[in-house]
Amino acid sequence: MQAFDLSGRVAIVTGGNGGIGLGMAEGLAQAGASVMIAGRDRDKSLHALERLERSGARSGAVEVDVRSVDSIEGMFQATLERFGRVDILVTNAGTNIRKPPQDYTLEEWTDVLDINLRGTFLCAQAAYPHLVRAGGGKIITIGSMTSIFGASFAAPYSASKGGTVQLTKALATAWAKDNIQVNAVLPGWIDTDLTRRARREVAGLEQRVQARTPQGRWGTPADLAGVGVFLASSASDFVTGVAIPVDGGYSAQA
Repeated sequence: MQAFDLSGRVAIVTGGNGGIGLGMAEGLAQAGASVMIAGRDRDKSLHALERLERSGARSGAVEVDVRSVDSIEGMFQATLERFGRVDILVTNAGTNIRKPPQDYTLEEWTDVLDINLRGTFLCAQAAYPHLVRAGGGKIITIGSMTSIFGASFAAPYSASKGGTVQLTKALATAWAKDNIQVNAVLPGWIDTDLTRRARREVAGLEQRVQARTPQGRWGTPADLAGVGVFLASSASDFVTGVAIPVDGGYSAQA
């Protein structure tokens, strides 16, 4: 369907070298986009790049630390040198530290907020002039179920992901005049390296999530591909400032 065709578009996916980010990157590539994988782990990014290239996608990889303005500028410069333009940004890079709120150090709190929320803002801010130059574009931020619900073991993560949704709405209203749509995806419990660690650290999490999810399973990174293509394509040109759960019904069930 023409509205979902991303041929000729260029996407940057931060944290795109694994998990949800790679799932979305693969979806964008399958829809025809050229994809720049951006992450801190160079070897992991190169492995993801090989995976995309085996599927025939035009792709590249660049190291980035989303806490650093200079590093982010380097990411955009590398993308322009490789592909000549930027049309889509997925701000997926994120981290979590799980413990009771009274036990966090200031450094731990700051690290989570700096990567998840500050990094999202800095990447979006850096993308803005490039998207304006392209005549418009798409920014997809990544929230969480903790954007909606509290989590006793993830106070800074919850704060960062709640803030991501509000930031998304602010950017959407500010940049609508520039034909830039900004939307958030709220993944449910997705089977990734990070959530496998959570299942080891939080007793009973595996069973509680499966019992609460109407579809009766954990999600997979591939479950995020479709919403990524929708929000990156012209099919969503009149959709902005929304937060879409992709959670197997988790947030719909009391």
